Amino acid sequence: MASNGNGNGEFSFNNGPAAVANGNGTARNGLAKIQTKKSGNGMCHDDSSAPVKAQTIDQLHSLQKKKSAPTTPIKGTQGAFAVALSEEERQKQQLQSISNSLASLTRETGPKVVRGDPANQSETPKVSSHVEHHHHFTPTISVSDSALKFTHVLYNLSPAELYEQAIKYEKGSFITSTGALATLSGAKTGRSPRDKRVVKDETTENELWWGRGSPNIEMDEHTFMVNRERAVDYLNSLDKVFVNDQFLNWDPENRIKVRIVSARAYHSLFMHNMCIRPSPEELENFGTPDFTIYNAGQFPCNRYTHYMTSSTSIDLNLGRREMVILGTMYAGEMKKGLFSVMHYLMPKRQILSLHSGCNMGKDGDVALFFGLSGTGKTTLSTDHNRYLIGDDEHCWTENGVSNIEGGCYAKCIDLAREKEPDIWNAIKFGAVLENIVFDEHTREVDYSDKSVTENTRAAYPIEYIPNAKIPCVGPHPKNVILLACDAFGVLPPVSKLNLAQTMYHFISGYTALVAGTEEGIKEPQATFSACFGAAFIMLHPTKYAAMLAQKMQQHGATGWLVNTGWSGGRYGSGKRIKLPYTRKIIDAIHSGSLLNANYKKTEVFGLEIPTEIEGVPSEILDPVNTWSDKKAYQETLLKLAGLFKNNFETFTNYKIGKDNKLTEDILAAGPNF
Repeated sequence: MASNGNGNGEFSFNNGPAAVANGNGTARNGLAKIQTKKSGNGMCHDDSSAPVKAQTIDQLHSLQKKKSAPTTPIKGTQGAFAVALSEEERQKQQLQSISNSLASLTRETGPKVVRGDPANQSETPKVSSHVEHHHHFTPTISVSDSALKFTHVLYNLSPAELYEQAIKYEKGSFITSTGALATLSGAKTGRSPRDKRVVKDETTENELWWGRGSPNIEMDEHTFMVNRERAVDYLNSLDKVFVNDQFLNWDPENRIKVRIVSARAYHSLFMHNMCIRPSPEELENFGTPDFTIYNAGQFPCNRYTHYMTSSTSIDLNLGRREMVILGTMYAGEMKKGLFSVMHYLMPKRQILSLHSGCNMGKDGDVALFFGLSGTGKTTLSTDHNRYLIGDDEHCWTENGVSNIEGGCYAKCIDLAREKEPDIWNAIKFGAVLENIVFDEHTREVDYSDKSVTENTRAAYPIEYIPNAKIPCVGPHPKNVILLACDAFGVLPPVSKLNLAQTMYHFISGYTALVAGTEEGIKEPQATFSACFGAAFIMLHPTKYAAMLAQKMQQHGATGWLVNTGWSGGRYGSGKRIKLPYTRKIIDAIHSGSLLNANYKKTEVFGLEIPTEIEGVPSEILDPVNTWSDKKAYQETLLKLAGLFKNNFETFTNYKIGKDNKLTEDILAAGPNF
């Protein structure tokens, strides 16, 4: 076959018979010889596509990316002669705000900050083009190395950018087979409640809950400032820091602006998922944050500092609206730290902050789900027939309910597609997987593996759940469901509560866990957590309970106590109440049919229990019917009642209201024996 060269430098093949390469168009191995034709300028090239418009490999790489998030106008009237800020001026203000956040209290100004990854900087930027620093004559003794360097700020990076940072710079970061980012949180794989401190000052001394049973362990202002200085100095010593500017609370009238300064891409992506993500316009107009987190978790606190009991410290200063993290890289400290802040700020606005799940029916009926670990809160609040408003943290305002967060933080231990399909499917690109174990070749996650920890977790945006309601707000709740996994087997599967009983069981926050069986011990262990979240509340539990009762009374909500635990005997002799039965009970609550049922009162706890529910065997509705040993039932019932009474003694001396009548009503709503 003749060559198809056209004189323009094209490649052509000669498919003649095999022969030694002697100018007859064939190669020595018998394959067609590639022939070239030179172009007019003597260069050979393939013009099947246009050549790239780059002279160097760096120029070629720069063509891959285009500028995103164009400048959007500020909402509202600016006046006829107002001058819109240029992109350069806007970035300058933004960087100045970040520099102010990172300012050391021993120096007049914050660090020199510049946007971008230092690895991509070809030369040292000029500070005057980014942030103005008014340096007057300063004694040499106050000059430090960190004051002479630039701190590169990686500001509100996208998940893809954070993936690149994590995989490139953070050991233990991998992409799993479903596209999630697998990370390690270091030595700490859970929260450290004993290392959490709150500044006790003239204001918080009178406002917060201190003393027996309280999660608030005090520290003074000076010690906080020592730890803050330690954290800020550490962050300023780094080549780069990650800064997230985001929001809490989907209610626009009560939204809180938060800034998170961290040293790890893992932490930045985690908070990107867990907080509400601002639009480009909201980001441009973000301004000064309402609350700031300094996460220097890789760096320990000084154990010799007053109030420190270990190398870990999580410190809240409500006056300064700041939080400092030292000595732990567990990301959940940031999430729950901000939740504690909301438990302080929201009640001051007469808004009830709640540690609960929340969903809404197609007719607009909202239900709140309270429950400790293992009670089924996540399982029961996730319902394909209802919209998910949120899985963990909410506010109840005068307008209705709103989710505090922009994401979900789900437990992953023994996660299975069949049991939790929504969570399973949400673990994809953008999600963070903490401390999980995966196959080194396929990167498939083994959710049953506890080699690192049993507290494996996934953090993902709430829109990854198919039936999530966006925006995450809803009308006033109709039902308040308190979940308890009673391993003693004496609480009914469902009870209707009056207001005083709702407050009593809300303050108690009861569930029962099965003890370890290493030595054959099978005695259930009662667990009480005030307001179903004692580790995070800031005020006395009775204040939240009083607000809950007021909201329920005002909007006609009904309280329910649902036992998802044992029936027919305690753990070891009885059986766990079947999940389909519990779902039927929850369905009857949602539909309103359970309000119209016939009820009778139980002994000791005085609970109103229905005599019949469609789809649920009537004999299990009264627990005494399911126990063959009636004497053992009575003894176990009295034992649990005693545990309730002993736990509630912590709260009996706290007066609610001027006449103390509400306190008396709550006490009367407890077990009577």
